[in-house]
Amino acid sequence: MTAVKQVIMGLNGDEAVAYAVKQCNVDVVSAYPITPQTIIVEKISKFVNDGEVDLEFIKVESEHSALSACVGASAAGARTFTATAANGLQLMHEILYITSSLRLPVVMAIANRAPSGPINIHCDHNDSMGARDSGWIQIYSEDAQEAYDNVIQAFRIAEHPDVLLPVMVMMDGFLITHTLQNVSVLDDYAVSEFVGYRRVDMIKVPAIHGDKEVYRMLNPRYPLTFGPLDLFDYYMEHKMQQIETMKNAKKIIKEVHDEYAKLSGRFYGDGFVEPYKADDADFLLVGLGSTMGTVKEVVDDLREEGFKVGSVRVRVFRPFPEESLVPLLRDKTAVGVLDRGISFGSYGQLYLDIAAHLYGRMGPILIDFVYGLGGRDMPPSLIKSVFREIIEAEKNPEPVLRVRGVRG
Repeated sequence: MTAVKQVIMGLNGDEAVAYAVKQCNVDVVSAYPITPQTIIVEKISKFVNDGEVDLEFIKVESEHSALSACVGASAAGARTFTATAANGLQLMHEILYITSSLRLPVVMAIANRAPSGPINIHCDHNDSMGARDSGWIQIYSEDAQEAYDNVIQAFRIAEHPDVLLPVMVMMDGFLITHTLQNVSVLDDYAVSEFVGYRRVDMIKVPAIHGDKEVYRMLNPRYPLTFGPLDLFDYYMEHKMQQIETMKNAKKIIKEVHDEYAKLSGRFYGDGFVEPYKADDADFLLVGLGSTMGTVKEVVDDLREEGFKVGSVRVRVFRPFPEESLVPLLRDKTAVGVLDRGISFGSYGQLYLDIAAHLYGRMGPILIDFVYGLGGRDMPPSLIKSVFREIIEAEKNPEPVLRVRGVRG
């Protein structure tokens, strides 16, 4: 498969996601509006109204209901999508675990927004980080182009018979969702061919006269139970299935990324992490999301000043990309971690995972920089000051947790 002809469109991140959904042969979209996600479902509803897409658009009374409707539709064999942010994601929290435990391949876009209170509609990552343990694959986008690409890949990943897990695609609220960008869009046929239509796998079920194979979906002719009572006699075995599947999903994430890269001409590192001038660097800055685009510019500036610095953007946060990330970090002098969220009473969530996976290995000095909460700006000057602290880390390794961009 080779890169196909594409059209450049002026789209913000929300519009880019909606356009990807339009092209992906989605059967059901269930949604409730919340800033800064609302444009996504508004655009999709317009596509439906104008006859540009053939899908069922379900308007519900809350985000809890939006994901619940996706659960029912997905269990019935439909390709499903929804989107939310912050407080809406928190209201879905119960259903997040149900979706992943039932192995339903729902795709959801998250417009990262600080959870309230006090009320804030701007970006940080505490909303999606609050869902990091819910059993969903999590992919973080750097810009609108990647948000478009990630949504298309997400359907292939989620529905692969060796995965069957829901996928969240993250993009920073307002910084990506509402910022106009040139987005290279594949033609409808190419996307349709890439994602195909949802194929429900067959499973064996006990029958009166031996085993019978039926589709793994709700069907009155062949009744199945989704979400039965599951006590201590079997619960752990079912959780082990999720643990093993999340590990095995890495192979599929890689395969889908590489296949899509050949189709579109766009690679995002190895599909898990995207290093920038990291190989010969002594000092690295690691992070998620839109900030990492600015970090690359700062790396270039500091390289011109003679500093051996680089960066690594983590694209896939769940499953955690230990195999890709640890080799990039362990021989460095010092590494700074940019966290746009914090586990109150501990450290930033990305830092915690990196520290855990470096534990017991010879590794660098590791410092956590929490920044940008509630949409606070992270300008190049502040990123440059973070790099200078990393460079001085051998002299000043403490404190490990440093909050940047806050007024004193």
